Amino acid sequence: MQPDTIVLVHGFWVTPRAWEGWIAHYENKGFRVIAPTYPGFEAEVVALNADPTPIETVTVPAIISSLEKLITGLNRPPIVIGHSAGGAFAQILLDRGLGAAGVAINSAPVEGVPVVPLSQVRSLFPVLKNPANRHRAVGLDFGQWRYAFANTFPENQARATYERYHIPAPGNIVWSSALANLHPGHTDTYVDFHNAGRAPLLFLSGEDDHLMPPKVQMSNAKHYKAEGTTTEVKVFPGRSHLMAVQDGWQEIADYALDWALAHS
Repeated sequence: MQPDTIVLVHGFWVTPRAWEGWIAHYENKGFRVIAPTYPGFEAEVVALNADPTPIETVTVPAIISSLEKLITGLNRPPIVIGHSAGGAFAQILLDRGLGAAGVAINSAPVEGVPVVPLSQVRSLFPVLKNPANRHRAVGLDFGQWRYAFANTFPENQARATYERYHIPAPGNIVWSSALANLHPGHTDTYVDFHNAGRAPLLFLSGEDDHLMPPKVQMSNAKHYKAEGTTTEVKVFPGRSHLMAVQDGWQEIADYALDWALAHS
């Protein structure tokens, strides 16, 4: 029986609003679509920019726990699609047996993926430049946003996305992710790359993504070693990190859904 529900997991510096086009697109195809927010992020963009306190205190375990509770309450396993940090969370959910198939779009790496391109360092520098940011919610100015999220957008479109979607990100999680491969033992973003029971997983990558370039997606995919599992990578030319709202995003959405249905 094919999945009838799609769970869309957003990344950082945005809210579920970034999925607004995808929600309507998939609902028009007859699917139930759920785009949950992270614990404490229930406020709208303007409110979270004005008071980012909930962003400062959110943790990966709390996020995963809320997503697990949502998915285990469904009648059948859903398709899980995550963007950026949400792509890493989608991998964790699949590793835990939650989801019929998963799609990680411009995904943040999970623990054990050491590739750190210079463009990624530059994109994350507003957070990593100050250790005190580990205890703060850190926003981006428009120039930083455009470089990291919308470098292939016309300026007017990039600015429109900044005004509509941008919120600060939790510095504690960004710092922890950056140091994940330096800590002894497993971190919050650990997955078992040898898990033979993991559902099919597709990485979608924007060719010109500065924040999570294709080499990050390819390295992440290559770490999955279990025989009998399906792990694939697809790179879309001319796409940036925020390709889920970039002109022509419907092509990305349809590719993700068609692949997931074919492999679930």
